Amino acid sequence: MNRSIAKGWAIGLILAVLVIPCLAQAAQQAAAPPAAKSSGDKININSAGLDEFQKLPGIGPKIAQRILDYRKQNGNFKKVEDLMKVRGIGEKVFLKLKDQLAI
Repeated sequence: MNRSIAKGWAIGLILAVLVIPCLAQAAQQAAAPPAAKSSGDKININSAGLDEFQKLPGIGPKIAQRILDYRKQNGNFKKVEDLMKVRGIGEKVFLKLKDQLAI
């Protein structure tokens, strides 16, 4: 009887050591907010297409097309702030986008 109790405790202890850290890590990941986009996830405004621009917040098909038209008429953007030269992209919209943009 004593051996079976000791064996049960040993198994419980092993499971606790192996399982509890995994559960704690899973709970932390589930509770954490989504990670910010890394620099690899940024959209290059000099090469992005219509679909890529529409993934940005506040950019619909019309503004996305205006960006492409502007780029076609004026050449590549020199800096991300130049995006504000496109009609429909003011300072408020740009501030929402700037961390997601690259040259």
